[in-house]
Amino acid sequence: MGTSQRFGTTAVEQAEAVIIEQYPRLVRLAYVTLPGTSGRHARVLLAHRAVQRALPHTGGGGPGVDGPGGPDSPGAPLEDVRVRVLRASLARAGRTRAALARLSWPPAPPFVWGLRLWPPAGGIDEAARLLAGASAPVRAAFVLHRLDGLPEESVVRLLRAAGAADPADAVREAVAVPVGDPGDAGDTADPDAGPRAGEALLRALRNPEFDASVVSARPTDLLRRRRRARAVWAATAALAVVGGVLAAHTASRVPDTRPLAGPVAAGALDPARLVRAPAEAWADTARVDFTAWPARGGRTADRALLARALGTWAARPREVPVTAAPGTPTDPPARPPRLLYAGDSDGRAVVLLLDADRVVRYAEAAEGPRARELAFARTDESGVTTAAALRLGRTGTTARYLLAPWIAKAGTRDLTRAGDPAKPLDVSADGVTAPTAVPRAAGACDTWPALELTSSARIVEKHAFVLADLGALTPVHLTYTPLPTGPGAVPARQPREATGTAARAAWAPVACRLRELPGAGVRAVNIWDFADSELPDGGGRAVWSCTRASGWAGPGDVLVQLRPPSGPPQDVARARATAACGRFGQHLLAGARWRSPAGRWYQLAAGSREVTGITATGAVRAESKGRSLVAPAGARGAAVRLTGRLASGAGITALDGAAGGRD
Repeated sequence: MGTSQRFGTTAVEQAEAVIIEQYPRLVRLAYVTLPGTSGRHARVLLAHRAVQRALPHTGGGGPGVDGPGGPDSPGAPLEDVRVRVLRASLARAGRTRAALARLSWPPAPPFVWGLRLWPPAGGIDEAARLLAGASAPVRAAFVLHRLDGLPEESVVRLLRAAGAADPADAVREAVAVPVGDPGDAGDTADPDAGPRAGEALLRALRNPEFDASVVSARPTDLLRRRRRARAVWAATAALAVVGGVLAAHTASRVPDTRPLAGPVAAGALDPARLVRAPAEAWADTARVDFTAWPARGGRTADRALLARALGTWAARPREVPVTAAPGTPTDPPARPPRLLYAGDSDGRAVVLLLDADRVVRYAEAAEGPRARELAFARTDESGVTTAAALRLGRTGTTARYLLAPWIAKAGTRDLTRAGDPAKPLDVSADGVTAPTAVPRAAGACDTWPALELTSSARIVEKHAFVLADLGALTPVHLTYTPLPTGPGAVPARQPREATGTAARAAWAPVACRLRELPGAGVRAVNIWDFADSELPDGGGRAVWSCTRASGWAGPGDVLVQLRPPSGPPQDVARARATAACGRFGQHLLAGARWRSPAGRWYQLAAGSREVTGITATGAVRAESKGRSLVAPAGARGAAVRLTGRLASGAGITALDGAAGGRD
């Protein structure tokens, strides 16, 4: 059904009735499918917009009555409305990027003056958070199948009609979503989360009394709105002040700059209005993230420096290089940002600012506004580890970092040397580290320096963790998930900090592969040892691992390797932008050809904890019960297809670059 199809008057009236009757369910479908990067306020408005614009246009003919299968049958008004809602939501999520590219401007959310809207705690917003790491079609399939109760084949049909790619795969991933399981492999799991809580959420969402279209409303900043109104009358003066700040140093003036956002932005560019957290706020809050950082550095009172930083951010002169992590907006602040740091570091003046879910670093020559630069990084849902450090700057092969105020001890460690202890790292009273080595981006890799930080006992006891510098403003959190504790479908092991003996041993042969990652978009990297198996011909016991680099935007890249008892690991499979080896990809099967010490070739395969059997077809025909398979193979690498059976009875295919999946 194309978007240009016209409908008869009767069909339009029936579609209107369906929208009114099913409005909460349709809003829920749109809200969960839409990307979380829009923010809850914009997401609510876009969800209502998608549903209200699902009313078809009148014309000559078109669907008009329910099919024999009822309102959910093919061609019925409810199905058509769902397709229209899905098409709008998936387009916003980027699935129909080609269609959006043909428009002269992207669709904007509706505007509500003076109010901020968001879903109440729990309910629809909790479902959206549960599925934050999944793709938009998977989120949509979860709502349609798990919440609305549609059969899988109906969901596939709806997604295909809405233009989703690989709708069958999306449905399989939605069915496999482990409701209530712990967090992503790159983050520390919440010990209070569990299957019972997830099932309670599903029951609440399925409750006919639950209304997904109910929202909470609060006014925006009333004083700021008053200041905006006054600023309209003083627009000329405000712009003149900002222009004067930008022109304070003749050497920094650039005739071709991007325009300011007007008097609204001018109010946010006053250094006197920068937000500053109390020095001890981090020790007396349940939100231990960048919002708890106090303003530090020797130039926090330097109004001229702070004004230049804010003015450069707002005006964006074209000579100023700008770097930003994927999905990070670089637009000027809409309100006064939070000051984290202002000081000199290795001949550069550096200002760090926090604006909602992003950190901005402004740097210039210490003696004035020359060689300026801006860098933006995402910080949404950061915590004790992911908000523990920011890079101040780099000089040659070393860098300095500003550490969180809750860091009690700092050191450095060489990831490639598992047995070496951490070396102490000096930290100033302002939280700035001494220069420390950073990994080389090219050339031989015989060392990989990393930070090992320890949190203060005032917030968590005996907690050390490891961060790696991949060249971005925010270092990457490294974790490790050990092998299952026993045979069968035992409970999943949770990611832990990469500080123990087993974790260091797992990271040593993999550390240099970190240079293959795009550091600006990576939030955390976890090594998951998902299986081990005995190698034939006396080869010893090998470990199968999956290294997942989780991005701030949700998707991640994975590398599956086979680690023999001696020698380098063998690459088995890779996949990009996948849920595999994370919260929504906890079932894994992988295989590789391996040559034994006796010179014979074998087909090896292994699966994660719930795999109960493996079958090989094609060039190798073999079957095994359990989580591993060993079978003789020819010297030539002819195609072999591996399938596995889970304890639930479902099937799974081997990861092969397309991420694998259920049969």
